[in-house]
Amino acid sequence: MAHRDALVAACDSRLQASRFKDYTVNGLQVEGREEVVKVLSGVTASQALLDEAVAWAADLVLVHHGYFWKNEPVAVTGMKRRRLQTLLTHDINLLAYHLPLDAHPELGNNAELGRRLGFTAEGCADGAMGEGLLWLGTPPAGMNAQALSAHVGERLGREALLVEAPHAGEIRRVAWCTGGAQDMITAAWEAGADAFISGEISERTTHLARELGIHYLCAGHHATERDGVRALGEWLAAEFGLEHRFVDIDNPA
Repeated sequence: MAHRDALVAACDSRLQASRFKDYTVNGLQVEGREEVVKVLSGVTASQALLDEAVAWAADLVLVHHGYFWKNEPVAVTGMKRRRLQTLLTHDINLLAYHLPLDAHPELGNNAELGRRLGFTAEGCADGAMGEGLLWLGTPPAGMNAQALSAHVGERLGREALLVEAPHAGEIRRVAWCTGGAQDMITAAWEAGADAFISGEISERTTHLARELGIHYLCAGHHATERDGVRALGEWLAAEFGLEHRFVDIDNPA
Protein backbone atom coordinates (compact mmCIF):
# COMPACT_ATOMS: atom_id res chain seq x y z
CA MET A 1 0.00 0.00 0.00
CA ALA A 2 1.22 3.51 -0.83
CA HIS A 3 -0.15 7.02 -0.51
CA ARG A 4 -1.55 8.50 -3.71
CA ASP A 5 0.44 11.72 -3.39
CA ALA A 6 3.72 9.80 -3.10
CA LEU A 7 2.93 7.90 -6.30
CA VAL A 8 2.07 11.08 -8.17
CA ALA A 9 5.21 12.83 -6.97
CA ALA A 10 7.34 9.86 -8.01
CA CYS A 11 5.86 9.79 -11.53
CA ASP A 12 6.10 13.58 -11.91
CA SER A 13 9.76 13.43 -10.95
CA ARG A 14 10.67 10.34 -13.01
CA LEU A 15 9.09 11.79 -16.17
CA GLN A 16 10.16 15.40 -15.45
CA ALA A 17 6.60 16.38 -16.25
CA SER A 18 7.08 20.07 -15.42
CA ARG A 19 9.48 20.50 -18.38
CA PHE A 20 6.74 20.05 -20.95
CA LYS A 21 4.33 22.55 -22.48
CA ASP A 22 1.55 20.16 -23.36
CA TYR A 23 -2.00 20.15 -24.71
CA THR A 24 -3.34 18.67 -21.49
CA VAL A 25 -2.79 18.28 -17.74
CA ASN A 26 0.05 15.92 -16.87
CA GLY A 27 -0.21 14.22 -13.48
CA LEU A 28 -3.23 13.67 -11.26
CA GLN A 29 -6.36 14.55 -13.25
CA VAL A 30 -9.07 13.10 -11.01
CA GLU A 31 -8.56 12.60 -7.27
CA GLY A 32 -9.73 9.39 -5.66
CA ARG A 33 -8.86 7.50 -2.48
CA GLU A 34 -5.60 8.27 -0.72
CA GLU A 35 -4.30 4.72 -0.25
CA VAL A 36 -3.34 2.77 -3.36
CA VAL A 37 -2.81 -0.97 -3.68
CA LYS A 38 -3.92 -1.74 -7.24
CA VAL A 39 -2.81 0.21 -10.33
CA LEU A 40 -4.49 -0.48 -13.66
CA SER A 41 -2.83 0.98 -16.76
CA GLY A 42 -3.96 1.45 -20.35
CA VAL A 43 -3.42 3.73 -23.32
CA THR A 44 -6.62 5.78 -23.08
CA ALA A 45 -9.01 6.52 -20.22
CA SER A 46 -11.99 5.22 -22.18
CA GLN A 47 -15.17 3.97 -20.54
CA ALA A 48 -14.11 0.42 -21.37
CA LEU A 49 -10.86 0.86 -19.42
CA LEU A 50 -12.70 2.44 -16.49
CA ASP A 51 -15.11 -0.49 -16.42
CA GLU A 52 -12.12 -2.85 -16.20
CA ALA A 53 -10.78 -0.76 -13.32
CA VAL A 54 -14.07 -1.01 -11.44
CA ALA A 55 -14.29 -4.77 -12.01
CA TRP A 56 -10.73 -5.27 -10.74
CA ALA A 57 -11.26 -2.86 -7.79
CA ALA A 58 -8.34 -0.67 -8.91
CA ASP A 59 -7.38 2.29 -6.77
CA LEU A 60 -5.60 4.19 -9.53
CA VAL A 61 -5.88 4.25 -13.32
CA LEU A 62 -2.69 5.23 -15.17
CA VAL A 63 -2.98 6.31 -18.82
CA HIS A 64 -1.23 8.09 -21.68
CA HIS A 65 -4.41 9.74 -23.00
CA GLY A 66 -6.40 11.27 -20.18
CA TYR A 67 -8.85 14.18 -20.15
CA PHE A 68 -8.94 18.00 -20.20
CA TRP A 69 -7.36 18.60 -23.60
CA LYS A 70 -6.77 22.09 -24.96
CA ASN A 71 -9.90 23.45 -26.69
CA GLU A 72 -11.99 20.55 -25.36
CA PRO A 73 -15.56 21.56 -24.40
CA VAL A 74 -15.68 22.21 -20.67
CA ALA A 75 -19.29 21.13 -20.02
CA VAL A 76 -19.52 17.92 -17.99
CA THR A 77 -22.23 16.21 -20.02
CA GLY A 78 -22.80 12.97 -21.90
CA MET A 79 -19.70 10.83 -22.32
CA LYS A 80 -17.55 13.09 -20.13
CA ARG A 81 -20.11 12.95 -17.32
CA ARG A 82 -20.32 9.15 -17.47
CA ARG A 83 -16.55 8.77 -17.35
CA LEU A 84 -16.06 11.18 -14.47
CA GLN A 85 -19.02 9.71 -12.61
CA THR A 86 -17.45 6.25 -12.83
CA LEU A 87 -14.20 7.50 -11.32
CA LEU A 88 -15.84 9.59 -8.61
CA THR A 89 -18.46 7.01 -7.63
CA HIS A 90 -15.79 4.35 -7.14
CA ASP A 91 -13.21 6.75 -5.63
CA ILE A 92 -10.61 5.89 -8.30
CA ASN A 93 -7.64 8.15 -9.06
CA LEU A 94 -6.83 9.05 -12.68
CA LEU A 95 -3.16 9.72 -13.42
CA ALA A 96 -2.19 10.70 -17.00
CA TYR A 97 1.05 11.59 -18.80
CA HIS A 98 1.12 12.67 -22.43
CA LEU A 99 4.31 14.22 -23.90
CA PRO A 100 6.42 13.36 -20.85
CA LEU A 101 5.63 9.70 -21.46
CA ASP A 102 6.36 9.96 -25.18
CA ALA A 103 9.80 11.43 -24.61
CA HIS A 104 11.22 9.64 -21.57
CA PRO A 105 14.55 8.02 -22.55
CA GLU A 106 13.91 4.78 -20.64
CA LEU A 107 10.18 4.30 -19.99
CA GLY A 108 8.77 6.40 -22.82
CA ASN A 109 6.72 5.33 -25.82
CA ASN A 110 9.50 6.13 -28.26
CA ALA A 111 12.13 4.30 -26.24
CA GLU A 112 9.86 1.27 -25.89
CA LEU A 113 8.90 1.28 -29.58
CA GLY A 114 12.56 1.37 -30.58
CA ARG A 115 13.27 -1.63 -28.35
CA ARG A 116 10.26 -3.56 -29.63
CA LEU A 117 11.33 -2.98 -33.23
CA GLY A 118 14.97 -3.87 -32.54
CA PHE A 119 16.38 -0.48 -33.51
CA THR A 120 19.73 0.75 -32.26
CA ALA A 121 18.93 4.24 -30.98
CA GLU A 122 21.38 6.99 -31.97
CA GLY A 123 19.72 9.96 -30.31
CA CYS A 124 16.96 12.49 -30.84
CA ALA A 125 16.38 15.32 -33.31
CA ASP A 126 14.15 17.88 -31.67
CA GLY A 127 11.33 19.13 -33.85
CA ALA A 128 9.10 22.15 -33.38
CA MET A 129 7.79 20.63 -30.13
CA GLY A 130 11.29 20.05 -28.81
CA GLU A 131 12.05 17.78 -25.85
CA GLY A 132 13.48 14.88 -27.86
CA LEU A 133 10.25 13.56 -29.33
CA LEU A 134 11.79 12.56 -32.68
CA TRP A 135 14.07 9.54 -32.33
CA LEU A 136 16.76 8.33 -34.74
CA GLY A 137 18.34 4.92 -35.06
CA THR A 138 19.53 2.02 -37.14
CA PRO A 139 17.16 -0.79 -38.18
CA PRO A 140 18.19 -4.44 -38.50
CA ALA A 141 20.58 -4.82 -41.43
CA GLY A 142 19.47 -5.56 -44.96
CA MET A 143 15.95 -4.12 -44.85
CA ASN A 144 14.34 -2.25 -47.71
CA ALA A 145 11.01 -0.44 -47.34
CA GLN A 146 8.89 -3.56 -47.87
CA ALA A 147 10.93 -5.62 -45.42
CA LEU A 148 10.81 -2.87 -42.80
CA SER A 149 7.04 -2.58 -43.19
CA ALA A 150 6.61 -6.34 -42.74
CA HIS A 151 8.92 -6.27 -39.70
CA VAL A 152 6.96 -3.42 -38.06
CA GLY A 153 3.66 -5.19 -38.73
CA GLU A 154 4.91 -8.44 -37.23
CA ARG A 155 6.33 -6.79 -34.11
CA LEU A 156 3.24 -4.65 -33.46
CA GLY A 157 0.61 -7.18 -34.50
CA ARG A 158 -0.89 -4.66 -36.92
CA GLU A 159 -0.21 -4.23 -40.64
CA ALA A 160 1.59 -0.97 -41.32
CA LEU A 161 0.47 1.32 -44.12
CA LEU A 162 3.55 1.97 -46.27
CA VAL A 163 4.09 4.99 -48.53
CA GLU A 164 7.21 4.24 -50.54
CA ALA A 165 9.54 6.97 -51.70
CA PRO A 166 10.84 6.70 -55.28
CA HIS A 167 14.28 5.44 -54.23
CA ALA A 168 14.89 1.80 -53.37
CA GLY A 169 17.65 -0.01 -51.54
CA GLU A 170 18.63 -0.72 -47.96
CA ILE A 171 17.35 1.54 -45.19
CA ARG A 172 20.35 2.65 -43.16
CA ARG A 173 18.73 5.23 -40.89
CA VAL A 174 15.22 5.32 -39.50
CA ALA A 175 13.32 7.97 -37.52
CA TRP A 176 10.25 7.44 -35.36
CA CYS A 177 7.78 9.25 -33.14
CA THR A 178 4.76 7.45 -31.74
CA GLY A 179 1.15 8.58 -32.03
CA GLY A 180 -0.06 11.37 -34.28
CA ALA A 181 3.33 12.73 -35.35
CA GLN A 182 3.04 12.39 -39.12
CA ASP A 183 3.91 16.06 -39.62
CA MET A 184 7.39 15.40 -38.22
CA ILE A 185 8.22 13.74 -41.54
CA THR A 186 10.08 16.81 -42.80
CA ALA A 187 12.19 16.96 -39.64
CA ALA A 188 12.92 13.23 -40.05
CA TRP A 189 14.07 13.83 -43.62
CA GLU A 190 16.21 16.79 -42.55
CA ALA A 191 17.83 14.52 -39.95
CA GLY A 192 18.91 12.15 -42.73
CA ALA A 193 16.43 9.33 -42.20
CA ASP A 194 15.58 6.99 -45.08
CA ALA A 195 12.28 6.04 -43.41
CA PHE A 196 9.97 7.55 -40.79
CA ILE A 197 7.53 5.64 -38.58
CA SER A 198 4.60 7.16 -36.72
CA GLY A 199 1.05 6.25 -35.79
CA GLU A 200 -1.20 8.22 -38.14
CA ILE A 201 -1.30 9.52 -41.70
CA SER A 202 -2.80 12.63 -43.31
CA GLU A 203 -3.54 13.31 -46.96
CA ARG A 204 -0.48 15.54 -47.19
CA THR A 205 1.82 12.88 -45.73
CA THR A 206 1.81 10.82 -48.94
CA HIS A 207 2.94 13.76 -51.08
CA LEU A 208 5.61 14.79 -48.59
CA ALA A 209 7.04 11.28 -48.46
CA ARG A 210 7.18 10.90 -52.23
CA GLU A 211 8.54 14.36 -52.96
CA LEU A 212 11.07 14.46 -50.13
CA GLY A 213 12.21 10.93 -50.88
CA ILE A 214 11.60 9.33 -47.47
CA HIS A 215 9.55 6.17 -46.87
CA TYR A 216 6.64 6.63 -44.46
CA LEU A 217 5.11 3.90 -42.31
CA CYS A 218 1.81 4.50 -40.54
CA ALA A 219 1.87 1.88 -37.80
CA GLY A 220 -1.17 2.89 -35.72
CA HIS A 221 -1.55 5.49 -32.97
CA HIS A 222 -2.67 2.92 -30.41
CA ALA A 223 -0.25 0.23 -31.54
CA THR A 224 2.79 2.50 -31.24
CA GLU A 225 1.81 3.77 -27.78
CA ARG A 226 0.98 0.64 -25.80
CA ASP A 227 4.37 0.02 -24.26
CA GLY A 228 5.21 3.27 -22.49
CA VAL A 229 2.32 3.28 -20.06
CA ARG A 230 2.82 -0.43 -19.40
CA ALA A 231 6.48 0.22 -18.59
CA LEU A 232 5.58 3.14 -16.32
CA GLY A 233 3.01 1.02 -14.50
CA GLU A 234 5.50 -1.80 -13.99
CA TRP A 235 8.11 0.65 -12.69
CA LEU A 236 5.62 2.23 -10.29
CA ALA A 237 4.49 -1.15 -8.99
CA ALA A 238 8.08 -2.26 -8.39
CA GLU A 239 9.00 0.99 -6.64
CA PHE A 240 6.08 0.89 -4.20
CA GLY A 241 5.25 -2.83 -3.96
CA LEU A 242 1.87 -2.50 -5.69
CA GLU A 243 -0.28 -4.78 -7.84
CA HIS A 244 -0.25 -3.72 -11.48
CA ARG A 245 -2.33 -4.84 -14.43
CA PHE A 246 -2.09 -3.52 -18.01
CA VAL A 247 -5.30 -3.70 -20.06
CA ASP A 248 -5.07 -3.38 -23.84
CA ILE A 249 -8.42 -2.09 -25.13
CA ASP A 250 -8.40 -3.01 -28.82
CA ASN A 251 -8.24 -0.04 -31.16
CA PRO A 252 -7.57 -0.29 -34.92
CA ALA A 253 -6.58 3.38 -35.22
